[in-house]
Amino acid sequence: QQQQQQRQHSKGAETDGKDGNRPKTVMEAAKRGIAFYTMLQSPDGHFAGDYGGPHFLLPGLVVAWYVMGRPAKMISPPQQALMLHYLKVHQQEDGGWGTHIESPSTMFGAVICYLAVRLLGGDKDAEWIARGREFIQKEGGAVMTSSWAKFWLCLVGCMDWKGHNSVPPEMWLLPNWFPFHPGRLWCHCRMVYLPMGYLYGSRFIYSDAETDPLIAELRKELYCQSYETIHWDSTRHLVAPMDNYSPIPVFMKFAQNCLSLYENWKIFRPFRDAVRKAGLRFCSEYMRAEDLQTNYIDIGPVNKALNMVSAFHAANNDISDPAVCSHMMRVPDYLWVAEDGMKMQGYNGSQCWDTSFAIQAVWECGLLDRFPILSAKVWAYLERTQILSTDTSQSSPAFKYESYVNRDKFYRHVSKGGWPFSTSAHGWPISDCTGEGLKGVLALMDSPVVMGAVKDGILKSIEPSRLYDAVNVILTLQNEDGGWATYENNRGFGWYEELNPSEVFGDIMIDYSYVECSMASLTALAEFREKFPHHRTKEIMIAVRRGREFMKSIQREDGSWYGSWACCFCYGCWFGTEGLIKAGESHTSPAIKRCSQFLLSQQRANGGWGEDFTSCYDKDYAKNGMESYGDDGSGVVNTAWALMALSEAKCTDVDAIRRGVRYLMKRQLDCGDWPQEGIAGVFNRACGITYTAYRNVFPIWALGRCAATYGDILNEES
Repeated sequence: QQQQQQRQHSKGAETDGKDGNRPKTVMEAAKRGIAFYTMLQSPDGHFAGDYGGPHFLLPGLVVAWYVMGRPAKMISPPQQALMLHYLKVHQQEDGGWGTHIESPSTMFGAVICYLAVRLLGGDKDAEWIARGREFIQKEGGAVMTSSWAKFWLCLVGCMDWKGHNSVPPEMWLLPNWFPFHPGRLWCHCRMVYLPMGYLYGSRFIYSDAETDPLIAELRKELYCQSYETIHWDSTRHLVAPMDNYSPIPVFMKFAQNCLSLYENWKIFRPFRDAVRKAGLRFCSEYMRAEDLQTNYIDIGPVNKALNMVSAFHAANNDISDPAVCSHMMRVPDYLWVAEDGMKMQGYNGSQCWDTSFAIQAVWECGLLDRFPILSAKVWAYLERTQILSTDTSQSSPAFKYESYVNRDKFYRHVSKGGWPFSTSAHGWPISDCTGEGLKGVLALMDSPVVMGAVKDGILKSIEPSRLYDAVNVILTLQNEDGGWATYENNRGFGWYEELNPSEVFGDIMIDYSYVECSMASLTALAEFREKFPHHRTKEIMIAVRRGREFMKSIQREDGSWYGSWACCFCYGCWFGTEGLIKAGESHTSPAIKRCSQFLLSQQRANGGWGEDFTSCYDKDYAKNGMESYGDDGSGVVNTAWALMALSEAKCTDVDAIRRGVRYLMKRQLDCGDWPQEGIAGVFNRACGITYTAYRNVFPIWALGRCAATYGDILNEES
């Protein structure tokens, strides 16, 4: 039922033609938007949405499925057909595939998607598949793809391991004080290269690679010369210009060449074999801990597939091994069906994130008790989702890893009390998700209906001690620079980026402080302080002040903030403006005025704002970014973010606010939905990702905030 609703929602529900009564006021539009969105709320209280977009996720799962013997309980024949459909409809006109669905073709996307198409049963003689092959060969063959794609090719037996740079598992044996230690890496980077190290160190190859006729065909199709004649070591550094967003620095190439000698010279073999065994043992233990801490979901889709193959290898390729079975049972958590087929999402969903935003939007509209069922269900969901805070979660194997000894051993920050991006079972708290989850709970505490249901025992209570735990997570995540990163404190150094081996992603080596994480964290502390003024008062005051100074320090000269997790400057400006004002900055301060002036300068003739993922990629406002996927260059999500920033700043240009609000009202469908436009999210600078919930949540929120700030004047003609 949830998927049926979302399939229609992902397209933008069409007007039924029976309701021609358009909202006359801003609040009427907001109410209609909430009424529609309520229909999409899941029974457990969360709002589900499509969190797909990247093209390198599904192929990794397909490779894992194939090398593990193609178990139907992991990917069934009907699912194979849906995945093939997804890959077909997202093929570019030139025959290739992009890194994500709005990206031009890249060799990263093309090679790995072509590999998945063929492994899923695609006929090599089909016209669309032949075009994909032609694109790859025109660009020099699979030796020109990026390292992550090469890794999957090695696993399935379509590339010799000598064609991939070393990922030595024994790096984990370095002492923790060592300046470059993998435990200091950003957790997503760390948890991907952990199983990569294990599989590289084990030289895992699909067991039937030499006898499988499909692998023999792929060895011919993917390259421009005979597979047997390729000098693999000389291809390690090859990468197509279209993939080379973050070129491998000279020092890293030198280090990789040294590691190649280490891997291949016999003189190093006795030492290498000894330390490799110990490194593999630690990697296996660490992956086991990650699996248990996340209930076999794992932090993200890439390490999910890699951990699953690693568990399969550790079980001597026994598909019935309990750990392997537990992994396969969690694969559906990542799968999503929409009108474009079946995809693998960028996480096991964005449930808690979207739901926390949604309830704050309803709260700011002043309509919590107007939609009591929605509000009560969100309270129940947030209560259940707080990490390691319920009886159920504390009885799971994950809870024992919260001890200091285990957190220290496996490089984990404190988790208890945080909120996740997705689900409690996922188990990784994030600073901004904890902040938004906490703010969602605090907002619901203003609802007499919800609090009455808690008092009567209809809803479970969230005791103050649990909110104190959330505050503790936020306070301990603040970095030395005063800002907040994502999952952990910044543990490494800027020069770690000189060792970035990925080519296709930027700034992935360490966890940086971001405007988004900083705003969510410090505003949560500020709002918590209003309701609980006596808890850790001085610490919170100092943290908010330091966060405010950090956010001012990263404001760009043009007055904007760069948004790292969505597209891009409109998003960053909302976080920057709201964060500063909630931290005590005056509405008339130069920082706030400069940001407002920046946004006003980007408003389009139709009243809206628009930019796409190229703003993040190029780090420059994409003035025409929404021309292909929006409405005359504007988009409802960008417009909502801009209006939220301007109204929080109490912008005096009321006509600009009115024009923006009218744009949102004009774009609203009769049913209360808004049309699906371009990708709204981004990560690692270079990859777009879908958030279908944003087109509902943020227009509602912006309408409510603008109505509360400016009143009926917005309903008048200019």
